[in-house]
Formats: sequence, C-alpha cells, structure tokens
Amino acid sequence: MVSTCGISFQISTLKKKGRYIVKESCNFCCCCCGRALITVLGFIFGRTLLRMWGVKALKALHFSREQCSVMEILCFLHLLLGWYLSNSNLVNAQLQDQAILLAINKELGVPGWDSSNSNYCNWQGISCGNHSLVEKLDLAHRNLRGNVTLLSELKALKWLDLSNNNFDGLIPPAFGKLSDLEVLDLSSNKFSGSIPPQLGALKSLRSLNLSSNVLVGEIPIELHGLENLQDLQISSNHLSGLIPSWVGNLTNLRVFSAYENRLGGKVPDNLGSIPDLQILNLHSNQLEGPIPASIFVPGKLQVLVLTQNNFSGDLPQEIGNCHALSSVRIGNNHLVGNIPKTVGNLSSLTYFEADNNNLSGEVVSEFAQCLNLTLLNLASNGFMGAIPAEFGKLMNLQELILSGNSLFGDIPRSILSCKSLNKLDISNNRFNGTIPSEICNISRLQYLLLGQNSIRGEIPHEIGNCAKLLELQLGSNYLTGTIPPEVGHIRNLQIALNLSFNHLHGPLPPELGRLDKLVSLDVSNNRLSGNIPPELKGMLSLIEVNFSNNLFGGPVPEFVPFQKSPISSFIGNKGLCGEPLNSSCGDLYDDHKAYHHRVSYRIILAVIGSGLAVFMSVTIVVLLFMIRERQEKVAKDAAGIIDDGTTEKPTIIAGSIFVDHLKQAVDLDAVVKATLKDSNKLSSGTFSTVYKAVMPSGVVLSVRRLKSVDKTIMNHQNKMIRELERLSKVCHDNLVRPVGYVIYEDVALLLHNYFPNGTLAQLLHESSRQPEYQPDWPSRLSIAIGVAEGLAFLHHVAIIHLDISSGNVLLDANFKPLLGEIEISKLLDPTKGTASISAVAGSFGYIPPEYAYTMQVTAPGNVYSYGVVLLEILTTRLPVDEDFGEGVDLVKWVQSAPVRGETPEQILDARLSTVSFGWRKEMLAALKVALLCTDTTPAKRPKMKNVVEMLREIKQN
Repeated sequence: MVSTCGISFQISTLKKKGRYIVKESCNFCCCCCGRALITVLGFIFGRTLLRMWGVKALKALHFSREQCSVMEILCFLHLLLGWYLSNSNLVNAQLQDQAILLAINKELGVPGWDSSNSNYCNWQGISCGNHSLVEKLDLAHRNLRGNVTLLSELKALKWLDLSNNNFDGLIPPAFGKLSDLEVLDLSSNKFSGSIPPQLGALKSLRSLNLSSNVLVGEIPIELHGLENLQDLQISSNHLSGLIPSWVGNLTNLRVFSAYENRLGGKVPDNLGSIPDLQILNLHSNQLEGPIPASIFVPGKLQVLVLTQNNFSGDLPQEIGNCHALSSVRIGNNHLVGNIPKTVGNLSSLTYFEADNNNLSGEVVSEFAQCLNLTLLNLASNGFMGAIPAEFGKLMNLQELILSGNSLFGDIPRSILSCKSLNKLDISNNRFNGTIPSEICNISRLQYLLLGQNSIRGEIPHEIGNCAKLLELQLGSNYLTGTIPPEVGHIRNLQIALNLSFNHLHGPLPPELGRLDKLVSLDVSNNRLSGNIPPELKGMLSLIEVNFSNNLFGGPVPEFVPFQKSPISSFIGNKGLCGEPLNSSCGDLYDDHKAYHHRVSYRIILAVIGSGLAVFMSVTIVVLLFMIRERQEKVAKDAAGIIDDGTTEKPTIIAGSIFVDHLKQAVDLDAVVKATLKDSNKLSSGTFSTVYKAVMPSGVVLSVRRLKSVDKTIMNHQNKMIRELERLSKVCHDNLVRPVGYVIYEDVALLLHNYFPNGTLAQLLHESSRQPEYQPDWPSRLSIAIGVAEGLAFLHHVAIIHLDISSGNVLLDANFKPLLGEIEISKLLDPTKGTASISAVAGSFGYIPPEYAYTMQVTAPGNVYSYGVVLLEILTTRLPVDEDFGEGVDLVKWVQSAPVRGETPEQILDARLSTVSFGWRKEMLAALKVALLCTDTTPAKRPKMKNVVEMLREIKQN
C-alpha cells in the first residue's frame, strides 16, 4: 500500500515474456500521477530497481483489485506521453547542437575540433550542462575568421568568448536571442558598425566585453535593462556621443571601461549611485567638466583612470573616502587647484599620476602616509616649494617624477632612504643645492634626471657607484670642476650621458671609453680642453655625440660615430681639426716637415691661381653663350614660338576637368605649354615626369606627363578616360586623385592639385640636411601611418600600385601624406587587371626581390616597397647608397647590422632616436614592422591593413 496526497492506491504486476506490465491499479488523482508514473516506469524500465528493491518491495505494492476510471487512465497516459515528448525534445536539442557545431567548424575551421568524434562535449573549448547541451563556448586566441551568426543557434549557451581573433563585419543581432547568456566577450577583433540594440534583451548577462574593435555610433539605450551586468567594457573603439546616465542605474556594475573612444560631454553624476563600482577607466576620450565627487562617495573605487581628456576644476576632497583606491591616473587634463590632503587616507594607493595639468600649491606631505605608493608623477604642473622631507618614509616608492614645476631648495637627503627608487626626475625646476655624494646609496637607481635646474658644486666622484644607472642627465646647471673619471665605471649607462651647458673644465676622462652601451654623449657648452681621447672608440653603441663649444684641440679621432656626426657637433673648438670638420690637421708639431709644408703651400697657391684663371675664362664663355641663348628665346617668344623649337602648337585630342570649381580656372593650353619647359620640371619617376603649371587664373597644378603610353592612348583612349573619371571619385584622405587630363598627339597629361611641401623624399634627404632642420619623429610616424592607410585602401579596392617610393608620397600644406600615381596601374593597359601586370614596375631600391623571376606586381610586393619607405623614414638613408657597399641596398644593410656588430639603435637616425626614450622606443617598434614588411618570403609579409594596425598601436601606446 502506497499513500500519496491523501489517496491510497495499489499496483500489481505480471511478468510476461520478460516484460513487466500493469495489471491492477487503484484510484489515484492527477496530482499523484507523477509519483505513480515514476513507480510504474521503475517496474517497466528499471531492472536495476527490481534487483535493488527485491521481491518483498513488489509484494508490498500489491493490493485488492479495483477497476480504474477512464479519467484516471487518461491522466496516466498524459504523464507517460509528457515524459516521452520531453525526452524526445532533449534528444532533438542534442542533435541540433551537434549539427550546429559541425556547421560552425566547417565555417571557421576551429583547431582541435574533431568532427569524427560525435561526443562534441569533449571538443576543445566546449563545456556542456547536465543534458549534454552546450553551455560554454571558449574560442579565444584561435586566429579565427568567418561568419559567427550560427553561434546564436546554441540556445542553452551561457558563456560565449570569441576574443582575440580576426572576426569582422557587424556583430550579429541574433546574439540577442541567447536568453540564458551570462558572459559575452567579443574583444580584440575587427567587428565594425554599431553595437546591436538587440543585446539589450540579454537579461541574464553579467559580463559584456566589446573592447578593441572598430565599433562606431553611440552606446544604445536598449542596454539600460541589463540590470545584472557587473562588467561593461567597450574601450578602444570609435564610439561617440555621451556616457548615458542610465549607466548609473546598473547597480551591480563593478567594472566600467570605455577608454580610447570619442565620448564627450560630462561624466554622469549618478555614477556615484553604483554601490560596488571598483574600476572606472575613461582615458583618451573628449570628456569635460569636473570630476564628479559622487564617484568617491560609496568608497569602493579601486582604479580611476581619466587621463587625456578635458576635465577641469579641482580634484574633489571626497577622494579620501576610497580607502581601497590603489591607482589614480588623471594626467593630461586641465585640472586646477591643490591636491587635497585627504589623499593621505588612501592606504592602498600604489600609483598616482597627475602630470600635465594646471595644479598648484605645494606637493602635499600627506602622500608620505601612503606607504604602498610605488609611483608619484606630478610633472608639468605649477607646484612650488620644496620636496617634503617625509617622502623618505616611502620605502616602496620606485618612480618620483616632479619635472616641469617650480620646485626649489636642496635635493632632500631623506629621499636617499627610498631604497626601492629606480627613477628620480626633478628636471626643469629651480633646485639650487648640490648633488648629494650619497646619491648612489639608492642602489636600484636607473634614471637620474637633474637637468635644467640651478644645481651647483662638483659632480661627486661617488657617482661611479651608481652601477645600475641607465641615464644620467645633468645638463643646464651650474656644475663646476672636472668630469670625474669614475663616470666610466657606470658600465650599464645606455640611454644618455648629458653634462652640457655647465661650467666644467679640464680634460675629457679616457675612462668614458668603457661605456660601451652608451647611445648619446653630450658634453657641449663647457670649458673642457685637451684632445678628444682616442679611448672613446670603445663606446661601441654610440650614435649621437656633441663636443661643441669647448676648448678641445687636436684631431678628431677616426671613429665612425664621430665622422658621421654633423659638423655642429664639433664647432666652437678652435683647435679641433679633422673629419667631419672642414679643416685638415696637418703635422704642425713636426719641425722636419714644416719646410715641406711651406713648399707644398706655395705649390697649392700656384695650382689654385692657374685654376682660377681657367675658371674665369670658361665662365666668360658660358656667360656669353647664355646671353645669346636668352636673346634668341626672347625673339622666339615675341614670334610665338614654343620652347621645344616646334613652330606649330600641339593639337589637343581630348581633355577634361573633373572638379567643378576648377573647370573655369584651368586652361588646357596653358597646361600643355607648362610641360614643354624644363624650368617647370619638379621630378621624374619610373612612369612619369612631373611639372608645375601656373594657370592664368592663378591656380597652380601639378601635371604628370606619362612615359611610353602611346599605344595605350591610341588603342584604349575611352577606357582610360573612364578609369580616370572613376579614380577621380576615389575618396581617401591619403591618395592623390586626378582632377583632370589632357591628351595630345601621343602624350597623356594627368592633372593634380599642387603640393607645396614637395615629396617625402625631399623632406627626408634634402630638408633634413638644412641647418634649420628640427627633428620631429611624431610627424614622421604620422606620415608613415598615412601612407600605409592609403595603400591599404588601394588593396581593399583591388588596386595594386606600381611604384611605391618616397618620391611618390606628396605632402600637403599640413604635411599630410598623399600617395601618388595611383592611376598608373590602370593606364598602362586598362583592359588588364592589376594583379599580374608584367610591365617593368617600381623604382630602384624599392622593387621586391621576387619581381626578378615573377615579373609580376603583387600586393605582397607593395608591402615590401612600403617597408623600404618605412626604413627610409627611420634611418633617413637613401634606398640605394654607395656607403652600403657594392650590391647592398637599404634593406640588406639593415638586415646585416648584427653581422657588422651594430645594435638596432645604431641603425636609426640618431637625431630622432636620441631626443627622448619614448621616441626611441617607438622607432624600434616601427623598425620591427619594417623588417616584417621586407621579409624575403612574400607569404610572410603582413597585409597592409595589419601594418596600419601595428603602426596605430605604436602611436597610441
């Protein structure tokens, strides 16, 4: 007898042919059907249950016979059918998941997925729930690409991680149907478009990470309903608009990261309503207004990053409420006022950065209460007073950066107690004490930057004990005495040794030659005397030197870094001679050779006199010839004769101007005439010669005269014109678009806007040699990125460039680069595509090695040529130079640097790489990109879109 729900029932069974069947059952209501069904199913299907329960258990369920009603039977059958359908649906769902995963594997080619293994729950990155349905899918870091919409069919999915792959296109709106999803990570891909509003339907979502994509538009309001969200990351995109106020209503939020976007406006005040907010990272946006005091009220904030925005006003006093605050980064804003003394309450503070603001007052001593502080950066503000002596308590302090303020007084001795300090930067202040002789008691010190102060006294001999020092900047002070030879003991000194603009005297210590890792040495503008020691040849890594404006004498030692340095590095030393100076040394101290020197002097005078006589004679003849030529030219002009000697004006076959506002301003006849004068020639390349043409209207054009295109023009003129019209509509900021064309006889002229700053080649190899040249690595990096973006766009629209070179990069009035000759690949023969052009293409030094045997211009070949341009930008060297040696071009010269014993730093243009550590770091990173582009194997070269991404990352970091 079994009693459930107050109603008793009895069951007996018969065993027929090995099967248990229902024979008798009692009255039972629908509420008992579930348990009754379990009992019946146990008898029907559960042989294990029979063995476990035994015969006695069966007898206990045998009662008197009683016929059941029809309704009771129907209820039982209903439960049985429900069980069957439930199991049937589960099996179907499992089969559906398996089919979806097979389709996904076919589309994406997931490494580690074995389609022959039907147990997909064991596939790499997949986790299943109790019913073998896929609940977690982790495909991060698989280098995957393709369509991911199919993933939305995995209905039981709770965790989806597609981060760090190559997925592109729109984020599938169908992801909004994954109602059980709790974690969605699409970061570090190339998803574009806007954030799908359908994601707002994911009510179970706890973590949403869309960072490091190329998403645009505003943050959709539909996301306001994600009340369970704890982690919202949308950083490193191109999102715009405001930070929505509804973010403050996500009361479970712990992490909000939206840095490196284009968000503007003010930070919503109600972010302070989020009780458990721990990380707020909004750096590199366009946010403005004050930092809301409300965000500090709950006291749970741990990380605050607001750098590189337009925040103004004071730093709120309420910051002291956040005892868990470990990192504060508010640099590069417009903050004013004092740092609140409540920062002393931040017992967990490890990192405080407020550089490049307008903060003032004294450096508050309360920082000394933050015993875990490892970095304090208050550079480039308006702080005054002395460094608090209490800072000596900061045993964990590693970097103290106070440069660019108005601090004064002595370098506090208490700082010497900071045993963990590896960077002390107090440059560009008004410190007027002396350098403590115990300075090297800070055993971990790597960067000692004391330049641009009023520090007096001598350089202590104990400076040689700073064994780990990488950079020593003591320039622009009032230091006296001699350079201690102990400086040569700092064998790790690498970045720079700067002692310039002081009052040092005496000889240069030969011991400096031991600094074999040093890149930059500057001892200019002192009173140093004697010879430049030949022992300095031991400075094997030296790139930049400056000995100017001292009292040095004798010959400049024969050492490659010296001879390759500009003359300005040695001028101002009256007794100095030899390369690179124009004055030869001679043997002034040998009496035996003095007589021969005087005789040689007379011979030289005689030779010079004879040469001058010949020169004057030739000059007179040339002048007479030029006068005659000019008279003939004037006569021709008066008679209307064209410069090339023809008496007939060329007949224009066809011509047009594509730009409406130029149609009335451009005279096609004047264009033709300008190309007939060599005086208008600007440059000459592989496929064309460029002329400057000034129109009667005053408009200035650049006219490109194509070479060897007579057959093209005669046979495919209409197609060529259509190509030009199409290319004139190509819209990209880094491409030179044709504004018109002229065809006469067998000549084709392409018309472009005139660029007054010339070409990149002129900037690198001509302008950089001028005395007024100012090193500007950020501009060069921007030019490199612009050229890469233009070339990537051409590849995107299936155009292969035929002549990538620095001479084909034009610079507008703002030095924005524009890639020229984009139409050449179409005009050589418009009936052919650009993937396999077999014409002679490229400029010497830029042509990829595989072209010699394929005779085809390809996208990887374009990447190689771009890599050469990037090397030009980094080294300021020509792609082909006699200095490289016979058969060696710029690429081979760079690649063979290790064989020559040269470091990567020695390859770079020293005028750029030694300006700052940041510039040098960026240049070395760009050098790696250039080496990837110039790999000898075409398949190993990156695509141009990847090159753009790598260079952008260098600029952003």
